[in-house]
Amino acid sequence: MSNLACGCPGSQVRTLEKKTGSNADPSGRISSELRQWPTQLQLVPPSAPWLKNAALLIAADCVPFAYAEFHRDFIKDKVLVNACPKLDDSSSYVDKLAAIIAQNDIASVTVAIMEVPCCRGLAMLAQQAVAQSGKEVKLDIAVIGVDGERRP
Repeated sequence: MSNLACGCPGSQVRTLEKKTGSNADPSGRISSELRQWPTQLQLVPPSAPWLKNAALLIAADCVPFAYAEFHRDFIKDKVLVNACPKLDDSSSYVDKLAAIIAQNDIASVTVAIMEVPCCRGLAMLAQQAVAQSGKEVKLDIAVIGVDGERRP
């Protein structure tokens, strides 16, 4: 595992083992689909081993709170990075995402954003990053309403 300069144990790159079998335990609770740590884009190094040939999910921070089926419909079989285009200093995000895409042969990119105008910035950053990476990568944008419904 690698540490960032801050040395925070919560920033260590980790691959999470997925339990095989059903996605629900006997009590009916749904299991997490998260496959790696960290998830915050600022903390994810482009060299993280779980990025190799991954289907990348870039999610706005609010999406998992609004969309109840986030794990099943979005995280499943993807590697997650999350960010907030309004509150984060996102000036380095295009370069970082472009490096992630270019260095890891990313299979696809899905961007999950909220319908609010400030969230559109995350989709634009992803589009710029794919273009800057020089790779032909499928890019999908999913928009979630503040009511928790997926928009067409």
